[in-house]
Amino acid sequence: MSGLCEGRIVIVTGAGRGIGRAHALEFARQGARVVVNDLGSENDGSGGSSDPAEEVAEEIRAMGAEAIVNLSDVGDWKQTQALVAQTLDAFGGLDVVVNNAGFVRDRMFVGCAEEEWDAVIRVHLKGHFCTARHAAEYWRNQSKAGQPVDARIINTSSGAGLQGSVGQSAYSSAKGGIASLTLVQAAEMGRYGVTANAIAPAARTRMTEAVFTDMVAPEDGTFDENAPENVSPLVVWLGSTESRDVTGRVFEVKGGLIGTSDGWKDGPVVDKGSRWEPDEVGAAVHEVIEKSPAPQKVFGT
Repeated sequence: MSGLCEGRIVIVTGAGRGIGRAHALEFARQGARVVVNDLGSENDGSGGSSDPAEEVAEEIRAMGAEAIVNLSDVGDWKQTQALVAQTLDAFGGLDVVVNNAGFVRDRMFVGCAEEEWDAVIRVHLKGHFCTARHAAEYWRNQSKAGQPVDARIINTSSGAGLQGSVGQSAYSSAKGGIASLTLVQAAEMGRYGVTANAIAPAARTRMTEAVFTDMVAPEDGTFDENAPENVSPLVVWLGSTESRDVTGRVFEVKGGLIGTSDGWKDGPVVDKGSRWEPDEVGAAVHEVIEKSPAPQKVFGT
């Protein structure tokens, strides 16, 4: 097949369902060879089955493209090392890592258990680290050996990570960490020919449909702005060679909307020029707050 990603070799984690499935299929339509990674777990991370990943791989093969299946746990260092090794063995290289896998265990902060916190941070934040870390080592070695590298890391943050979300302290923390991780990857990996960007998508998936009941598909045939397939064109473009000048960005995407999220920036300051006394601080704090734009509201407030 020919297309925007002709010949590119792509790992998509969590590619068995939802947004990840849409990414894998669109990369294949655009000529990429795809590694379909998915544990086949439930929405809370429990259980597992090879069926979702196998079904997506079969869809890809049916369209005449190449795909292999991988069932690695993205939060496991050795399993993700094996995932990258399998990709190199099967396809002879690696160009793109799309970190998408994750699950939710929503809970108000005061009721969040340690096990729930650890599980969510592990699959999202550590899960983004592991696969990309092994891929980065491969790309660095290629670059140091004088081989051309034009590679991509595409991470999945969330509006919850950028603005916070009531009932999602662990998820929001992980997704905020992913946005920051993306900035560091972009700054460090550019010398090796690697870009890093993140998306904050809004779409109808297993993780959203139970909470956001207004995301149902329209029955009148009009544009379905919440379809997960709407997110994938941006991700595929970011995975292509055309995007080599774009790095260190966080994109918000929903329906036909593509935008950037600016994130934290230095704001107004008050400089006394010497050490503050504690009883002087309050006035200074209120002064800089008055000069600052109001923060965006936390989701759910």
